Amino acid sequence: MPPSSPVIAIDGPAASGKGTIAKKLAKMFGFAHLDTGLLYRAVGVMVLLANKSPDDARAAARIARELTDTNLAKLKGDPVLRLDKASTAASKVATHPGVRKALLKFQRDFAAHPPKRKKGAVLDGRDIGTVIVPKARVKIYVTASTEARATRRFKELQKRSEKVAYKTVLAELKARDKRDETRTAAPAKPAKDAVILDTTNMNADEAFTAALAIVKKRMRAKA
Repeated sequence: MPPSSPVIAIDGPAASGKGTIAKKLAKMFGFAHLDTGLLYRAVGVMVLLANKSPDDARAAARIARELTDTNLAKLKGDPVLRLDKASTAASKVATHPGVRKALLKFQRDFAAHPPKRKKGAVLDGRDIGTVIVPKARVKIYVTASTEARATRRFKELQKRSEKVAYKTVLAELKARDKRDETRTAAPAKPAKDAVILDTTNMNADEAFTAALAIVKKRMRAKA
């Protein structure tokens, strides 16, 4: 059954611009927003803090089951969640079926019952339209060339004064894409009924404008 509240599913690879688009759409429509990547980053960081390896499927699944609104809120404002090591750890723990199963209910509950009495929800991630909310009213798959995404990530890291070479960022992004696309549990791919939005040659404002047009058109069609 489709969720009772309207849901906008924004999927796509890292640094495609999906997070910025999702936040702006949520603000525009007065919907709740969930960055599902934050859940996996939180689990990845909690795994590292527990001195465990993100490749340890059992430890990662146990920690994912312990994730609550409370400890997520505590981590939410922590800048460590935006570090490259958190991103890498998130990508690794996300390959474990036990982790994905543990976080599935958290995400679906958010979509079905948006917090603070919001009238709808916007979720961004990699499997929102395919697994989390397959009956979402609107599905957009945001993408961009690997080089464009690596450049965006590199500039982002530079702004945070993180010293890393562009070649390293590009290599890590390619490795993450491969993990996300080839994992057995919910591989990252567009839903069959998703609208593909290529932001390679768009700035943030242009990408949002294009996404907003897609949402409005889909909302009218399904009203």
